[in-house]
Amino acid sequence: MSTENLPQNPEQPPRKPRVAVVFGGRSSEHGISTVTAGAVLRAIDRTTYDVLPIGITQEGRWALTADDPERMAITDRRTPTVESLAESQEGGVVLPVDPSNREVVYSEPGSVPKALGEVDVVFPVLHGPYGEDGTLQGLLELSGVPYVGSGVLASAVGQDKEYMKRVFTSFGLKVGPYVVIRPREWERDESAARKRIVDFAGEHGWPLFVKPARAGSSIGITKVDDLAGLDEAIEEARRHDPKFLVEAAVRGREIECGVLEFEEGPRASLPAEIPPPDTHAYYDFEAKYIDSTPGIVPAPLTDEQTAEVRRLAVAAFDAASCEGLVRADFFLDDEGEFVINEINTMPGFTPISMYPKMWEATGIGYGELVDRLIQAALRRSTGLR
Repeated sequence: MSTENLPQNPEQPPRKPRVAVVFGGRSSEHGISTVTAGAVLRAIDRTTYDVLPIGITQEGRWALTADDPERMAITDRRTPTVESLAESQEGGVVLPVDPSNREVVYSEPGSVPKALGEVDVVFPVLHGPYGEDGTLQGLLELSGVPYVGSGVLASAVGQDKEYMKRVFTSFGLKVGPYVVIRPREWERDESAARKRIVDFAGEHGWPLFVKPARAGSSIGITKVDDLAGLDEAIEEARRHDPKFLVEAAVRGREIECGVLEFEEGPRASLPAEIPPPDTHAYYDFEAKYIDSTPGIVPAPLTDEQTAEVRRLAVAAFDAASCEGLVRADFFLDDEGEFVINEINTMPGFTPISMYPKMWEATGIGYGELVDRLIQAALRRSTGLR
């Protein structure tokens, strides 16, 4: 591994690159982000890298946390929090905002700030708004600190389901029928907005899926079988995001594919199939993370279908100008066509998540996957891309 860009002292061996794993955050996906961080911390090779775990609390405070993956697992059907891992309930971590200085500082009220050393790369495993949506990526760009994953634009596109679909359509990728209700439209005339949804249902039929436009991990999504359940579903979606989408059900099989950046360009993994869960109406948060509905890897597809979905996954990665990694989610509809549902620029990365499972089936284990992502970030510089 190259360390030629790191400060050198001829009297000392080259220091190891320092990785700050940043997790938690202000979104409703705080808990699953913390679980993901535990898996990443467990997998990072400590003989190759130094590690600094930094958690962002649900209120937005950056905290120095325990480097203890065992405390970052789902327990009794509950996800952990940064607050439970923070070394202090008052102290805070501050990243540099000067690109010439990568030193992280820790401070507590009434105490002299303490330098924690330089950070060479950030591994952000935040999900949802205020982390996966380009906001953290913008901060890191200003700080001049390399980071794992997509840049500002791709992260923002990947978080907003409306604009994600618009980008895919402009690049010739097929998406399912949907309608978007923006905040001003809803606030100006709820009745007219609701009528637009009812007309959409009349055209495409029930069930519908009502989703927050900028959330993930299936949080805030409701499957609506008839008009009676529509208002409650809208209220639930708006609880997470004032902008929401209503999507028609696509009849077919759920297929996922991972994309990983190599030096020569992005490649796609073998795909997986997500079978309908036995005890849930659809593949919701609990089916994914609590009850761990197993996916089928590799997906039972023909060679031609496998090649096509891998091609489309890379096409989606390129369409949104992604970097590092992406999980692309598709439906294989009853006509035999792949319909792209969405991409995740920082997909679930727990040991049971489909992204690492697909790459394991393709020949890259979890530890190597983490290393490749860190190395890709170290190769890249910050700035306009």
